[in-house]
Amino acid sequence: MSVLPPRLRGLYLITPDDPDTARLLARVTPLLAAGPALLQYRNKGASPALRREQARALLHECRAAGVPLIVNDDWRLAGELGADGAHLGADDGDLAQARAALGDAVILGASCYDEPALARRAIVAGASYVAFGAFFPSPSKAATRRATPDLLRADLGAAVPRVAIGGIGIEPAADLAAAGADLVAVISGVFAAADPVAALHAYRRAIAAAHTPPATRAGISAGNER
Repeated sequence: MSVLPPRLRGLYLITPDDPDTARLLARVTPLLAAGPALLQYRNKGASPALRREQARALLHECRAAGVPLIVNDDWRLAGELGADGAHLGADDGDLAQARAALGDAVILGASCYDEPALARRAIVAGASYVAFGAFFPSPSKAATRRATPDLLRADLGAAVPRVAIGGIGIEPAADLAAAGADLVAVISGVFAAADPVAALHAYRRAIAAAHTPPATRAGISAGNER
């Protein structure tokens, strides 16, 4: 089983569907400098040729920024391009086959919806992290099953990172991080914001604060008062 790099936590940024590669890069590149933990390339409506073009272009920008690139749905494309990982949903192929083909160093995520049992099977098959959602309605996940914070605390048999996804605003991101989400995945909360860079920073601050132990927060506050 492969795992994420130690302590990789925070905002998991997912790209919006955009058929214009130049525009997509112009939207994503400033956000990479703002420090998401991961970037997932996701474009459900793209042709195979466009997906390859966009993923390759994003990989170049991610390498420059030091942000791992995860390819949604298509582990073969991730392997072909040398991306940092792939994310598989229920209909995106066999996770164990993907792990065997890609090797242990590649990040491999699995959508587990609202099912702890599915997450346990994914971990056994080689998942680096498991994603639960949707937690709230969203433009990309309006008809999916609804997840609850209890999933972020469920016994999965192994300590792999857990991702929360689906219509998550800044305050709910903090709540879900406090409930056990290592990573909070966001699309429209950043890309549909009036100022996407400011929104990304706000998410990062909220998630980081929720991940900070109370004693540490108290120490920081005391230090600020002196």
